[in-house]
Order: sequence, then structure tokens, then C-alpha cells
Amino acid sequence: MKIKLSQELQNKLLCPLTKGKLLISKNYIESINNKNIQYPIIDGVPVVINSNNSLFTINDFLNNENTTININEPESMFRKLIRKITPTISDNLRAEINYKKIASLLPHDAKILVLGGSIKGFGMNPIYTNESFEVIGSDVSFGPYTKIIFDAHDIPFEKETFDCVIIQAVLEHVIDPQRCVSESHRVLKKDGLVYSETPFMQQVHMKQYDFTRFTHLGHRRLFRCFDEIESGVVAGPGTALAWSYTYFLRSFGWSNISVRIFMKFAYFTSFFLKYFDYLLINRAGAYDAASGFFFIGSKSTNIISDKVLIQQFRGIK
Repeated sequence: MKIKLSQELQNKLLCPLTKGKLLISKNYIESINNKNIQYPIIDGVPVVINSNNSLFTINDFLNNENTTININEPESMFRKLIRKITPTISDNLRAEINYKKIASLLPHDAKILVLGGSIKGFGMNPIYTNESFEVIGSDVSFGPYTKIIFDAHDIPFEKETFDCVIIQAVLEHVIDPQRCVSESHRVLKKDGLVYSETPFMQQVHMKQYDFTRFTHLGHRRLFRCFDEIESGVVAGPGTALAWSYTYFLRSFGWSNISVRIFMKFAYFTSFFLKYFDYLLINRAGAYDAASGFFFIGSKSTNIISDKVLIQQFRGIK
């Protein structure tokens, strides 16, 4: 069975349990340290999950169970139409600009790991359209861009494997964000790049798989082992207000249908608020009330101290 990874990356796979090398057979991958430890390959996608340190198990994927994304419920034509004509309440003002910058900084044949990459993230075309890059979409769900299944708490690759790790709208959905960032640091090459987006003022999304929010400085502290290239607001106070208004109305719902009706009404009556972000995004007040933040950094051996960290506060003083 053909695996959706280059031979180079196949040779760098590690067992998340033993931390030893993995050997690839026709239908499974096994640990060289313990041949009783095996991981399946499903439709060319290796499933390398450490069930002892994850919310998910290998059987979830063998049985095609829903994990973080509902993959088993087809969307009706009516719902597709409604979704198409419904305005969005969020507008990411920086992602595409940031990805263009990252693409310009990476080497010609860069290996890029995308955590939460079962679908293509907003603004990622500059990464995906560069044919010289090998982009590896990883996730705990199957999707059109999934090339490997693993839990980001245990990234099953050797150290210094990737030129870039992308973590867009993922860290709020993991149990231990700091461990996932540390794992990302480990698998990055010297001076490798990381890109992250996290929410600050957003309500619960992805149901039970939503755990954490970050201020600008909280986000920066997560990446204290990286030298900052740039950071800032991706979606500002206007988007944050639209989210709050939408979920205020959503709270009145008494059934799935009524919740959808309240949310659609909220979208049509608040979508314009996001346009205020074009005016506010670079203001100090936006850092106190943003919907979300981004961080671009390069791998470092230095750790930013908390005393230096608080000097980087950009909100209203």
C-alpha cells in the first residue's frame, strides 16, 4: 500500500511509545524495539497514535469513528446552500500575509508539518501552491489533506526533521498545549520556523474538544523557546463582539434546529462588525479585546524569561 509520505519522511518515523524507529510493512508499521507494537495504515495514511497518552485510540480510526470532526454525516444540498449564502462573522486579516512571509523565508525543498491539517487552513495557499514544498497534513481525523494520523502530544518523527511546523487554530483543542509546542520544537531543524494562531475572545467550538484560550502574552509564553519574528492580532474586537452576540442568541436555543436558526439570524445581523477590525487591528486596545492572535518564530536554544515577557505587553497601559 502506497503511503502518503515521501521515503525521506518514512525513514524518520518514530514509535510514540518506545521512541524507537518504525519499520513499514504492507499494511502496518511496527516498532523495531517491540514487534508487538503495530500501527495500521488506512488508505495510505499511517495511524501512529499513542493510546496511553491521547484522548483517541487506534480503534477509533480502524472503525471509522468520528473524532474531532464529523466525517460520517453527509451534508444535504439544502444545508450546503444555506451555508453558502450565510455571511461569516470572522475575518482573518493576517493569515495569507503571514503565510506569504513564511514561504519566502523557507528553503526551496522545505518539509512542512501541519498540525490539525486534515483540511486546508485559512490563507494557506502560498504554502500549498509552492510545488517545491512537501506539506504533511497531520490530524486526529481523516480529511482531504490528512497524510498521517497522530496526536500532537507525541509527534512520531525524529528530532530536527521539519523546516516549519504550522499550528493554526489547534492549541485550544489539545489537553496540554505546552507539550505540543515542545514536541514541535523538537522536530524542527535548527532555525526552523513555527507559525501559530490561537483564539482569545471566542466561545466554545468543536464541542468537548475545546479547552484553552490565550492572551497575546500567554501565546508568546507558549513559544518562549522561539525567537519572535512577528506576532499580533489576526481577528480583532469586531470579530470578538460578533462571536459574543452570536453565542448570546445561541444560548436561547432549546433544540439543534432552534440553535441553528438563532445562529443564522445572528450571522446576518452581526457580520458587518468584523469590518471594524480593519480600523482597529493595530491599536493597543485590540490586544486587550482581540478574537485571536498569531505568532511567527524561529527555533532557538534561548528561553525568554517572564520578566522580559511582560515588557512586551502591547495593550492599553
